[in-house]
Amino acid sequence: MEEPELIRLIRTGDEMAFEKLFRLYYERLSRYADQLLKDSPQAEEIVQDVFVTIWENRGKLNLEIGIKPYLYRAVHNRCLNCFKHDQVKKNHSAAVLSDASAGIYPQSLELDAKELKGRIGNAMEMLPEECRKVFRLSRFEEFSYREIADYLGISIKTVESQMGKALKIMRRELADYLVSIGFSLALINEFLTYFPFG
Repeated sequence: MEEPELIRLIRTGDEMAFEKLFRLYYERLSRYADQLLKDSPQAEEIVQDVFVTIWENRGKLNLEIGIKPYLYRAVHNRCLNCFKHDQVKKNHSAAVLSDASAGIYPQSLELDAKELKGRIGNAMEMLPEECRKVFRLSRFEEFSYREIADYLGISIKTVESQMGKALKIMRRELADYLVSIGFSLALINEFLTYFPFG
């Protein structure tokens, strides 16, 4: 089956076409992710998540760059996101240990990750649907604005506008909580940039 036809069928919800795509790329993408992460279970989870995202957004697939480069780019970006996540956690732990005596992050050791995830989830529910999709692809999937525009079939200007709106709403909804646990305005902006608890 030619690639354009395969993508067309997936857009219409054809499960057999999607399964064909999955079987064609799953193992090689998992090997690629494992080479980057050196963690087979995590590599497989990342690849599965990429396919889930494709299926959930199948109606708006616009893969001008081709499905193979898109898949590898998506997996690569998620692996980079894992590295960032790990580095942010390491940096945070080091900051807590070195600055605890100075009173920096006074309540960070008591931070309830579940509560924070809940706050993030609630804040994201405040976003309009299209705005939420753009925000998730940018912050959680590490897509570039061009990739988001191609993926959702919208213009880059629209992506920029939706991201601006999303960040404004997220800052408004999370600011009071983050300040209450010792985050400064600068740290709030950094938090929204890396979003390590997503």
